[in-house]
Amino acid sequence: MPEVDVCPLADFPSGTVRIVEVSPSLSVGVYNCAGEFFAIEDQCTHDEGPLCEGEFDCAERVAICPRHGARFDITTGRALTLPAYIDVDTFPARVRDDGMVVVDA
Repeated sequence: MPEVDVCPLADFPSGTVRIVEVSPSLSVGVYNCAGEFFAIEDQCTHDEGPLCEGEFDCAERVAICPRHGARFDITTGRALTLPAYIDVDTFPARVRDDGMVVVDA
């Protein structure tokens, strides 16, 4: 899996998400929840729309699709509510020793 730079940790406050393009066919949403990093595919499995542009609940670790409100667990990718019932892919995310947040995708 290639390592993709997200941004420096100093530019990524807790409670925010960054969307990075990994390839022309794959974008990933990277979430900072109190210094823990989670990354999921930025495509809702219900209608293939953007997922990570919606709201998310850092405390509950849930992303909410902006189109129809499907909820996904950002730690596992599990679809939690209809209309989505298929999980999204997850990817390892971490902070390198140099302070850069990266995702392995």
